[in-house]
Amino acid sequence: MFALKNSYLFSKLDDDQIRRVEAMSRKLSLTDGESLFQVGDQAKRFYLVTKGQIKLNRLSLNGNEKVIEIISPGHTFAEALMFSESPVYPVNASAIGDVELLSFDNRAFLALLRESVDTCFRLMGDMSQRLKRLIKEIDDLTLQSATGRVAGYLWGCWDEQRDRGNVINLNVPKGVLASRLSVKPETFSRILHNFTDQGLIRVNGSAIEIIDAAGLFGHAESAGICGGSLSP
Repeated sequence: MFALKNSYLFSKLDDDQIRRVEAMSRKLSLTDGESLFQVGDQAKRFYLVTKGQIKLNRLSLNGNEKVIEIISPGHTFAEALMFSESPVYPVNASAIGDVELLSFDNRAFLALLRESVDTCFRLMGDMSQRLKRLIKEIDDLTLQSATGRVAGYLWGCWDEQRDRGNVINLNVPKGVLASRLSVKPETFSRILHNFTDQGLIRVNGSAIEIIDAAGLFGHAESAGICGGSLSP
């Protein structure tokens, strides 16, 4: 089984509590595009991705998809809903590629939370960080250009793994990523093409080589999106 202590949410549980969490968990497997849950379904369980990626999305009245978040291995989702009196999922969840997950019973985990103050604080901290990311995303979407958003995303991916070289892998279909950044797929492709023409990146399928990190940083910083620095 996936080592639960490698997940932020479970990292402070003792061995006995980990065994109890394992006992309340269920293994799930999904194929590409398969639905996990839909908007309005009763939220009785939360999830941990152990392989692949989960796409959280909503559909507009005209049927357009807006990707809310992409969940990668080692991360949990839908855990905040356990605190609602009559919880329902506010988004749709489906698989990107083949996915493996663990699901956990909300009521059983709530009982365990009453015994672990550290885990309560970790859950609160995780929800706080997600709230901050959502507020920042709202700022980015309302105040910044599409070019700045794409530059900020690429620079952020490179910054997180700069010690592993200059090639980043998008790992998700470009159409899904475009929706996540609230740009049209053709706009996303055009921005990548412009960055290539400027000598900032080189695109090879889903792999993107960062050629001029300073230039990419400049696009993101001028848009007010980049909060980091070029210093290691």
